[in-house]
Amino acid sequence: MHMGKKNTKAEKKINSRKYGQTEVKNSRMGIYSCVLAGISFVMIITPVLVAFFLRGKTPGIVGGIGLAAVVTALYGLHASVKGRREREKKYWTCWLGMILNILLLLILIFIFAGGFR
Repeated sequence: MHMGKKNTKAEKKINSRKYGQTEVKNSRMGIYSCVLAGISFVMIITPVLVAFFLRGKTPGIVGGIGLAAVVTALYGLHASVKGRREREKKYWTCWLGMILNILLLLILIFIFAGGFR
């Protein structure tokens, strides 16, 4: 380090860590869980729009995509639980993925239950 040169933000961040510890990153499976929640959400919206525009004449396609959305949300829930086992990570993505996947599963249960009446 030179006498007249000021530290950049990155240098200050590196120098301020105790005993050279690295930055704590987000849980990889937690991020994967959030991505799966997003995919499941798109898989819920798509059949609803298809059924609306085709006036309900596609029960097989809508049911198949809905079932795939359930499987995707369940796997996202599993990924969020598995992400909580990673050591020295930030777990907020795991919690977010868990909440989003549970909400999506509840929405799908209400949609399927409404279809039976």
